[in-house]
Amino acid sequence: MHRPEIHAVNRRTLLLGTGAALAAPMALGMREAVAQQVTITGAGASFPRPVYERWGTQAREAAGIQLNYQSIGSGGGINQITNRTVDFGASDAPLPAEQLRERNLLQFPTVMGSVVLIVNLPGVQDNALRLTPELVTDIFLGKITRWNDTRIAETNRDIRIPNLPISIAYRADASGTTFTFTTYLSRVSTEWQQGPGAGTSVRWPVGNGARGNEGVANAVRNTPGAIGYTENAYATVNRLITTQLRNKSGRFVRPVMETFQAAAAQADWSRPGFAADLIDLNGENVWPIVTPTFILLPTNPVADRVAGSRNSMRFFDWAFRSGAQAATSLEYIPLPSSVHDAIRAAWAEQVRGPNGERLWPISG
Repeated sequence: MHRPEIHAVNRRTLLLGTGAALAAPMALGMREAVAQQVTITGAGASFPRPVYERWGTQAREAAGIQLNYQSIGSGGGINQITNRTVDFGASDAPLPAEQLRERNLLQFPTVMGSVVLIVNLPGVQDNALRLTPELVTDIFLGKITRWNDTRIAETNRDIRIPNLPISIAYRADASGTTFTFTTYLSRVSTEWQQGPGAGTSVRWPVGNGARGNEGVANAVRNTPGAIGYTENAYATVNRLITTQLRNKSGRFVRPVMETFQAAAAQADWSRPGFAADLIDLNGENVWPIVTPTFILLPTNPVADRVAGSRNSMRFFDWAFRSGAQAATSLEYIPLPSSVHDAIRAAWAEQVRGPNGERLWPISG
């Protein structure tokens, strides 16, 4: 289904601009360095896969970097980078500072994205269905089992909801998207917090698991009466039906760029590991489930991974300078330029080669 309200927004200037980047690391003198294409490997979160793949396609020619990214879930990405089998890992669930130190990892965000609810309800239009935090929680707890439940009907008196059983799709793999969604459920429901709780994997009371954001999107698309949670880009690309949510300020909001930006504008990037918390924030126009997605980069790459670490930083430096349009076309939110600068400073300070040498900035 065409979503005109979103595509119109994408043509506007973002409130959170990427700004001018530091020129030194990728100055004109780098042209000789990127003339020969190199390959970097990464693995992890499916949440950012659409934008990483788009950046990878563009960076092949623009920066001479070929990206091989495996969308295996945040848990898999954390394991692979911990075992040093890839150049970088990717996770939507930020690691605590203690774990970053223990594993010799630097964590930094790349973009912000939003988790949305997707439904397959014949006759119900995109963003017409309104759900409250209480309804969402009771649906995923298995307390509400049919779409024509009186509580859902009372909240949606202006639309006709089919009399179908509710079929829940959730992530079967360890997932940062699950971490984000279950953190939201834990914030809005004491019962959820004391029951399944928040995590990359939880014991779901009801429903069926699917692997990756891709799997959840396909499960909902193929099952009338289904509901699931996914990163917004998957809903947009697959033209799935999304819902409104009542936010912490008591207003029903649609999952569109303005509401995502309203949450993103409140980000506090001073927390360890750049772990800004954007879930269930106050604000009249705030979408309640927004999160950064993160890269995990070794601070002490072994000799045969030094080039991969350098080129990974080159890749994300290029993305910060040149990837904003690709990100917003997929409805991700670029980071402010001040955060880009802070990330580059962290690369310079924390990432060291086998002999203690700085790996960033790269001289031309």
